[in-house]
Amino acid sequence: MTGYVAKRSVQVGQRVAAGAPLMAVVPLDQVWVDANFKEVQITHMRIGQPVTLEADVYGSKVKYTGKVEGFSAGTGSAFSLLPAQNATGNWIKVVQRLPVRIALDPQQLKDHPLRVGLSMNVTVDVRREEGAAMVSTTAAKPMQTNVYDKVAQDADQLISRIIALNNGGRAAAPANAVPAKARRSSMFRPTTRPAPPWRVPPTAADHGGLTDRG
Repeated sequence: MTGYVAKRSVQVGQRVAAGAPLMAVVPLDQVWVDANFKEVQITHMRIGQPVTLEADVYGSKVKYTGKVEGFSAGTGSAFSLLPAQNATGNWIKVVQRLPVRIALDPQQLKDHPLRVGLSMNVTVDVRREEGAAMVSTTAAKPMQTNVYDKVAQDADQLISRIIALNNGGRAAAPANAVPAKARRSSMFRPTTRPAPPWRVPPTAADHGGLTDRG
């Protein structure tokens, strides 16, 4: 994943704890727009309808083109910290707004890059209603990174080299290897002890040089 560093909270030489957020990486070539339409404006909106957008940072001289990519499952107030309770007697009806996700043209984003949090004017062409009202599957490609693959590979090679040096230059044995039986039995091999002096067999010198040949 490539992008621009934003909201950096660490400086050179600073000590950081494990799990502490250091910075945010914003991929400006993959941004989208969340247009908050009123609930009475999305009656004829469908996924795939063309959209025209204008950003306040560029004015009306730059127009973006996109398409409706999906609708939120709830209004913004429904997911707030203190949602409205309409069961009370003094509740006043307020027109709700529903976030609608708009996908932008990558080439236009490259020519006129946008930033996170900017204000835009969105116009949706609702004359064609062939699309679906709600998305059934996630079409967006999940973001992933391979920045840690090289680090893990170098660590595995270093561990294998240390184990090989400890084994006298031999490669490390697999984790499920079973030692040989001879190696196990050598740990319990009985030792040979000399016989006591009173069990030493008599020699010819003990009998005056005479031996019994019978």
